[in-house]
Amino acid sequence: MNLRSPHRPRRTFAMLAGLAAASVVLTGCLASLIPETTESTTREPDTAGVSAELEPFYSQEVSWKQCGARFDCADLTAPLDWDNPGDGNTISLAIVRHQATGQHRGSLLVNPGGPGGSGYDFIAQSLDYAVGPDLIESFDVIGFDPRGVGRSTAVACLDDEQNDEYNYGVIDAPRGTPEWEADITERNQKYADACDANSDGILPYITTVNSAHDMDLIRGVLGDETLNYLGYSYGTFLGATYAKLYPERAQRLVLDGAIDPAVPGLDVGTTQAIGFESALRAYLVDCLSSAKCPFSGSIDEALTDFRALLATVSRSPMPNGDGRMLTVDTMVTGVITAMYSEQSWPYLTQGLNAALQGDPSVMFALADSYNDRGPDGTYLSNSAEAFRAYNCMDYPVEDDQAAEDAAMKKIEAKAPTFAPYWEGPDPCEVWPYPPAGVREEITATGSGPIVVVGTTNDPATPYEWSESLAKQLDNGVLVTRVGEGHTGYNKGNSCVDSAVEDFLLGGTVPKNGLRCE
Repeated sequence: MNLRSPHRPRRTFAMLAGLAAASVVLTGCLASLIPETTESTTREPDTAGVSAELEPFYSQEVSWKQCGARFDCADLTAPLDWDNPGDGNTISLAIVRHQATGQHRGSLLVNPGGPGGSGYDFIAQSLDYAVGPDLIESFDVIGFDPRGVGRSTAVACLDDEQNDEYNYGVIDAPRGTPEWEADITERNQKYADACDANSDGILPYITTVNSAHDMDLIRGVLGDETLNYLGYSYGTFLGATYAKLYPERAQRLVLDGAIDPAVPGLDVGTTQAIGFESALRAYLVDCLSSAKCPFSGSIDEALTDFRALLATVSRSPMPNGDGRMLTVDTMVTGVITAMYSEQSWPYLTQGLNAALQGDPSVMFALADSYNDRGPDGTYLSNSAEAFRAYNCMDYPVEDDQAAEDAAMKKIEAKAPTFAPYWEGPDPCEVWPYPPAGVREEITATGSGPIVVVGTTNDPATPYEWSESLAKQLDNGVLVTRVGEGHTGYNKGNSCVDSAVEDFLLGGTVPKNGLRCE
């Protein structure tokens, strides 16, 4: 293929970083060991308004089985192609349920983000982190792996060794040169070919639109007439898409850490670079107040030293004890991972101190948590493969050199720390199937109120996206969390928590523009 100028923003998208939930996974696991015997309940499915072709899917019998002391789980069957549901091709959707401990008010579907995040694991391992106690009491909390993810019919690409080479391999060509771009493009091509070869024909159907249809199927099979939903990060795009397709059934939706559905991929990468730069500055201000901080002086002096460290690693990757080399791309991944949550900032301080002493192990641990790589080198999920599949099908590939150059200039001006490492070939240019998605505003005319939660210095899904989505939606309501980190609900802000829970539990709509300090 013809290579264009390498000076264009790389495609990056918001993910719920693994480390953001890592500190609570242990709590969730311990909680799952608490004896709690609950009789499994099956309710009559809701098939109202369902076509004859879809009726067998919506009326299917759920075979619940116990999955730990507090949970039961099941596999549902969905059409592979929602545009042609009667062709006989199907996929499996894995769901897990924690039944309401008090008066049952219906099901609450939860998506943790990604795309590619396992909603099954999110609920089964981190229930108390995903939702507050009042919601656990009143709802059957439902985690599900969207199509292409985890325990559902899944995308499959590389083995563990190949994933390590793809994620951590050293590229010999100088950064920014045509040779460097050609090497990355070749790697992207091999990755795409492997996904196509190993995914059993499902790649063209791994789209957010199809996943939103799946979510309505789950709702109907569980017997709910309307949808109660809590979506984080990418889960906001999934929820907004559901409201677009099924506005009359979208009655109590909370979208936390919103993605603007009208923003093209080029602008996503640009806005995120600026968001992570802002979060980095906030981190360094906090770091400089600590005796453990590896930097000193003013914030600008600390940024200068930080950039010098990145440049050093870029010139000379740092050997790790397991044989991997810490490249600057891996280091940037580790830094970005820590920006998702203030609780992760101490790990970044530890990692930077160690790196300055020639030890990259903590930076690798941060990057590994983002890539869902275990200490023994095994990849614990297919989140990265599903992430690639969804984004390449949802976002049209852009081919506007002038726009790309303008975006890079904006990044260089507003995110100078990350700018040198925020460019490269778009992996979706070599994806084996053309994108099916569009980038446009979602109004969801006819829906119930939809609560959008935005955090003012969210680096992954910048606050402006939440503002925009709330304005687009005919019945959008904006709740603002003033603070750092990714997403706002169940993060210790009682104002946000009350607004979300009062809405989901009782239908009390918060005041549009509510600002929670």
